[in-house]
Order: sequence, then structure tokens, then C-alpha cells
Amino acid sequence: MGAGRLYAAVAVGGFRRYATYRAATAAGVFTNTVFGLIIVYTYLALWDERPHLGGYDQTQAVTYAWLGQALYSTLAIQGGGTEKDLMARIRTGDIAVDLYRPADLQLWWLASDLGRTLFQLLGRGVIPFAFGALVFDMALPHSAATWAAFAVALLLAAVVSFGIRYLAALSVFWLLDGTGVNQAVMVLGIFCSGITLPLNVVPGALGDLVQVLPWAAQLQMPADVLMGETSPWSAYGFQAAWAVVLLAAGRVVQSAATRRVVVQGG
Repeated sequence: MGAGRLYAAVAVGGFRRYATYRAATAAGVFTNTVFGLIIVYTYLALWDERPHLGGYDQTQAVTYAWLGQALYSTLAIQGGGTEKDLMARIRTGDIAVDLYRPADLQLWWLASDLGRTLFQLLGRGVIPFAFGALVFDMALPHSAATWAAFAVALLLAAVVSFGIRYLAALSVFWLLDGTGVNQAVMVLGIFCSGITLPLNVVPGALGDLVQVLPWAAQLQMPADVLMGETSPWSAYGFQAAWAVVLLAAGRVVQSAATRRVVVQGG
């Protein structure tokens, strides 16, 4: 089997694995829809007071809120993607088996996570977003080209998300427990991704900072591409730069971790 077909099969396996959790998926759809309603009505009240907060009008704010709910699990913004399984395998020592596979460890887990991403988008993200579009006025594009540009931004967002979480998972080689790391991923994801409020609303130097961190590539960039607030190529450049940096860092840490396993006789 060629390398491309191998990783495609891994991605399909990741999709199928998450597709088996039908009750959890249905519960997730309900939860995301309820939280979407809460956030939207909060946004409506906030934008009533400040109609052009962050450069968005009220319709764009509503769109951003529902997109956030659609992408919350899709991009594992709070964590809880395939990195959980990787952490568990590192902790138990089963990672040694993975290292013997005739496949690249990073690409294997990336492919698996992309399969998970696609399922979560279709299974848990589309319905809340469609509900929002039916019930509220949203700033959705009419051009197929804009939707295609958004799809590319979403793919890059998924790679950036994986890069962050892969680095977090590899830290377990040294920490031996992922509890603290998972908490850090959750806190940073919630605040720095803009899932609570758009990053362009955050004031001052803090706002400038969060907009250049990799978490901005997850929700803020795809949202701005969808609503025509930024050039797709500008967004792609930002996202691709962070994807390269994170994957390269993951490669370096992976190499160090692999040497650690060999030295310890894992």
C-alpha cells in the first residue's frame, strides 16, 4: 500500500471510529445548539449597546457565534481530539508499538485526527449551524467561491489545531501524566481561539497578542474568510505559517521523545 493510500485509510478509520458514538453525537448536537442560543442572545444584547463592536455588525456577530458552535468540537478547541488517545498510549508504553509501524508517527496521527475532524463537522457541526441560519439573520455568502475559500481555511485550521494538540500530547513523554496539559489546552483554547468572543473585540495590547497566536487560525480566520472580512490569501498565509511552525516543532519534539524511548528501552 502506498503512503498516500495508507494515510487515507487511517483517516477513514478515524472517521468511522467517531461515527460509532451516535448517542454522544446526538447529545453534542443538542448541547451545541443550546449553547449557541445562549451565546447568540448574549451577542445580540452586547451588539445592541455597541452596534459595530470589533468591526462586526449584529448579523456578523450572530454568524460568528453559530460558526463557533459548529467548529467547537470539529477543531477540538477545548481539546479532546485524538491527542487523548496518543497521551494514553504514551503513558501506558503502547507508543512503542506505534514506533515500530512502517509509517510516520506524526502523519499517522494527523490523518486520524483529520478523519475525526470531518466526522465532527458533518455529525455535530452542520446541524447547529443550519439551525442558526434558519432562525436568525446571518451574514452568509452567496458565492460558491467564498464557500470554497472557507473550506480551505477550515482545512488549514484543522492542521493548526492538530499541531497544537500534538505538541501537548508529546509532553507526556516527560510529564508522564496529561492532566495538567489537558487543562492548559482547554483554558488556552477557550480564551485564545475566540470561542467566547471574537478576537477583534479584545482590547489593547492583549487583543493584538491573541490575534497573532496560532489559536487565531482556528476560528477567527475561517470566520473572517466566510464573512468577507479578510482576504483568503492573507488568512491562508497566517494559517499555513503557523501550521508549518507547529508541525516542525512537533517533528523536533517527536525526535527527542523517540530517542528517550530508545534510551529507556521502551
